[in-house]
Amino acid sequence: MNNSDGSWETLSSTVSMLAEPRRRQLLDLIARRGFANLEELVKAIGVSESTVRRDLEALDLAGSIRRTHGGAVYTGETKVIASLDERAATAHEEKVAIGRAAAELLDDGDTVLLDGGTTTLEVARALMGRPVQVVTNSLPIANLLASSVENDLVLIGGYVLPRTGVATGPLAVAAMQDIRVHKTIMGAGGIVAEGVFNANSLLVETERQMMKCAQEVLLVADHSKFGRLSLSKLCRLDEIGMMIVDAGLSDEYQAILSEADVAVRVVDVDRPAHQHQNGSPRGGGLGNGA
Repeated sequence: MNNSDGSWETLSSTVSMLAEPRRRQLLDLIARRGFANLEELVKAIGVSESTVRRDLEALDLAGSIRRTHGGAVYTGETKVIASLDERAATAHEEKVAIGRAAAELLDDGDTVLLDGGTTTLEVARALMGRPVQVVTNSLPIANLLASSVENDLVLIGGYVLPRTGVATGPLAVAAMQDIRVHKTIMGAGGIVAEGVFNANSLLVETERQMMKCAQEVLLVADHSKFGRLSLSKLCRLDEIGMMIVDAGLSDEYQAILSEADVAVRVVDVDRPAHQHQNGSPRGGGLGNGA
């Protein structure tokens, strides 16, 4: 290859750019599982074993993971609560896309209050490494961001719900009395024409205070949350500044949100061709949170 025309430098730069997204994908997979073996990573990424080994060495040198015999351990986030992990697998691609879209609405230097839940966890993941101040009552989100030197983290305490690791109740509410943020980003257990609902009255009480702290309230929810009723009402639809949803949102609920004058950002989700994107949302039942 001729160096005189810069082609070698161009190739090197291209290879480097290709490696970065692949390594981010590897790190994301290891972070989600806590530990991943080499065979799993090779199969998931679709590259050679030698390429994955080199990427793991680079991530190890960066301090993001620790190489072990036959795999790698994530050194930042501790393993999330089992019930949260189970719910994270539901509509996973939608939650990732929604989380990234919500993160894009924040400017560097902003302060954001993140509610607990699997979708807001994806927002936090998308904010890793950005100079954004995050206030949260979620132990999984705090565990994730505590290892990021760029993020400024404030953890709200209170009664911790055992299934989700979210701090709630009077202590959490009192801790937020004097907090002011640019945006509060919340999830939901269910969304119907009557309003936004969640599965726990203590959680709803805490979320109402979160709404009071913010200049703007954003709600992140995949399409399966629409048409579902959960235990406790949080607010009317028109109390939400913007909803960020995936493209599976039904025409019926698009019309309901429009009538309530709620700004909606619809996010496209890449998925295998055999999967159907526009199924109607599930109805009935009590939701378990975002």
